[in-house]
Amino acid sequence: MEALIRDIRPEAVIHTAFRQSDWVTTADGAAHLAVAAEAVGAHLVHVSSDAVFSGSNSPYDEAAAPDPVTPYGAAKAAAETAVRAIAPGALIARTSLIIGGGRSSSESLVHELANGIRQGMLFTDDIRCPVHVSDLAAALLELMESGHAGMAHLGGAEAVSRHQLGCLIARRDGLDPADLRAGSRPSDIRLDSIKTQQLLRTRLRGVSEFLT
Repeated sequence: MEALIRDIRPEAVIHTAFRQSDWVTTADGAAHLAVAAEAVGAHLVHVSSDAVFSGSNSPYDEAAAPDPVTPYGAAKAAAETAVRAIAPGALIARTSLIIGGGRSSSESLVHELANGIRQGMLFTDDIRCPVHVSDLAAALLELMESGHAGMAHLGGAEAVSRHQLGCLIARRDGLDPADLRAGSRPSDIRLDSIKTQQLLRTRLRGVSEFLT
């Protein structure tokens, strides 16, 4: 990675790579990339996750301190800490469930559950702020081009449960929402993105809007 960045010498880097079960990729990888970006003076935009929060003190704005409860959340929180220490001028952009194009993990899960390919349920009390992939990409490019540093939140404008999200996806795709089993797993991780939205021309739409 360091050799590649040194050869290309980019003005900016948007870092999106992760593997949920792999600390080395998610945490150590972010640190290595921050070192490489700093070495050539590239502006780093590090994409993080609402998984850095436990859900016990929602909503979370940009000043909220991470309190992860999952291995993936802990790896993402460690990555944020490394990026801040290595590249003080970097932007850390936390986002939520990414939806769009029919290819996201949430969309695939809904199809598998509705068609009986997979057993499971969607939780009615697991609250997130899904964002459309095109809104997220446009917002990341805006923030990169502006040279903005610090923390940014890029969640969608609407908080919904995973079950509500699944029903919206099912209706859009001609599936029967009644085929989606509902369950309970309390977790309220709402990203307050108002401060970041004020910096953007791109509007971070709510899920009911972009899945209609």
